[in-house]
Amino acid sequence: MNSTVESTVTEDKKVPILSKEYIVPFMIVALLFPLWGFANDVTNPLVKAFKDIFLISNVESSMVQFAFYLGYGIMAIPAAIFIRSYSYKAGILLGLALYAIGASLFIPASLTMEFNFFLAALWILTCGLALLETTANPYILSMGDPETSTQRLNLAQAFNPIGSLTGMFVASTFILNKLQVEEFRAAEKAAHPEYTNMLPSVVDGKLTQALTDFSVSNPTAHQAMQAADLITVRGPYVVIAIIVAILFFIFLMAKLPRTMTHDHPLTLIELKETFGRLLKNSRYLEGVVAQAFYVGAQIMCWTFVIHYGMTSVGLSAAKAQGYNMIAMSIFLASRFICTFLLGFIRPGQLLMLLAAGGIILSLGTIFIGGLMGLYCLLGISACMSLMFPTIYGVALKDMGDDASLASAGLVMAIVGGALMPPMQGALIDGASLIGEIPSVQTSFVLPLVCFLVIAVYGYRAHFVHKV
Repeated sequence: MNSTVESTVTEDKKVPILSKEYIVPFMIVALLFPLWGFANDVTNPLVKAFKDIFLISNVESSMVQFAFYLGYGIMAIPAAIFIRSYSYKAGILLGLALYAIGASLFIPASLTMEFNFFLAALWILTCGLALLETTANPYILSMGDPETSTQRLNLAQAFNPIGSLTGMFVASTFILNKLQVEEFRAAEKAAHPEYTNMLPSVVDGKLTQALTDFSVSNPTAHQAMQAADLITVRGPYVVIAIIVAILFFIFLMAKLPRTMTHDHPLTLIELKETFGRLLKNSRYLEGVVAQAFYVGAQIMCWTFVIHYGMTSVGLSAAKAQGYNMIAMSIFLASRFICTFLLGFIRPGQLLMLLAAGGIILSLGTIFIGGLMGLYCLLGISACMSLMFPTIYGVALKDMGDDASLASAGLVMAIVGGALMPPMQGALIDGASLIGEIPSVQTSFVLPLVCFLVIAVYGYRAHFVHKV
């Protein structure tokens, strides 16, 4: 009789998200999550900034995102092998080192005034981010009971938007508001009061043409403007390089628990066996595809909100970036709300509902336009808030020691953020897909497709994989 009671009590006892022995290590590793949030969102506005500074097309300026997210595609699997061969801590240290080096390279890039040098610096920085994400996400998942792994990762990921908001604030306050090219555009607009009666997209084209004419008629002054603006751009990256270097030494001295049983060099046989198991896991493979489309949608919605605000509403770059900060605030609030809802709704079901919301709001972004269309674009952030960690947790559930290599595939899927923004940039540069609707608005058909793919994964996760 007593044993039955004890068994019932044990079964009814709620599994904690985080046990006592992991609280301090969790807090230390959680410090990493704002780092890639900051890097992502201080870099997004550079697509528009570099377009005006270097006078290049939307497709060319979108190479900022291509270089930034390419690092994830190239570095993810080597990062996972490195972690399995050494430890989670070693992966964190190498990631921080590459992050600091990449950010520091903005100094010579700004001095040479070479766009490709900036792309190389961003790629090296992102190789560090790939190491950090490949390490931190499965490390957090391993810090406790597998049953609460998705909730634990969502809790850690809740710190990511803090870095993102900081990055957006820094970009708006210390980059976009300080650029001389933005001062030039504002002065040009003030000198032509007739622009107030024109469509924002037409005005944006005229301001860009005026800047191009200035670079031809007065190349010396234009080059001085470029040099000053590139020094402005590099400032935040120098600061973050110093902060990351300090964190490197904090992690070097910190004692972190070993939660992986295979902390030894992987043999070719072990690699083959692990990849074989992963290729047979449909829930995991579908998760990699869904993650690639999610990251593509996220980067497109947050990168081109500035273009949308400037061409469909008539805002300045700094004011449009302010709306991006509102989007991130919505994202942050929604993440905490959705993390709470995960205690009552299964992950696959929640993912499906959030994707449906993203689809509806994407349609509003495309067809409504103006300020209301911009509000729809901001609302998409509420739907995206929990997609990344939920897809991650669903795909890696019950992976055990395979999680480090499996995590590499999900981190590698972040390359979706490299491939899709240039595609949207090409749509913006080209003719509208739908009648007289501005091409900036119709270009959001790409995020719409992404949310359709995620909805399908949410459906399969809930009804087929029972997660």
